Amino acid sequence: MTQEEIKRHRVESVLREIIPEALATLDDERINGLSVTDVVCSKGRSDAKVYLDKSFLSSKEQGEALRQLRTVAGYIQNHCKQSEGWFKAPRFTFEFDEQLEKQSRMEALFKQISINKEEENEKDGSDES
Repeated sequence: MTQEEIKRHRVESVLREIIPEALATLDDERINGLSVTDVVCSKGRSDAKVYLDKSFLSSKEQGEALRQLRTVAGYIQNHCKQSEGWFKAPRFTFEFDEQLEKQSRMEALFKQISINKEEENEKDGSDES
């Protein structure tokens, strides 16, 4: 891992902690309770994608939350600069994390596969009797 990658990972880690703090200070209940699942910075750390947990929001609420987050992105950027004493902070883009959904679908598929295998094994075992 290069020195630049280490710095980028450190910034991502700090942002994962600071962004929820900044969101919690806002008066808007649609976004102050959102949890950050991941932050991925660009190579030069000038941009960062912030992934949010969408499990408690409908699709309409997700759209409203993203619009509101775009509105307050500058505030969150300033909060991050001030709390860490940085000269500049990355520009944020917000997205809802699809990984959790994909992961639970994969787990369900693997569970179904194991159930099907068990049923096949039981069927094969009963045929031999």
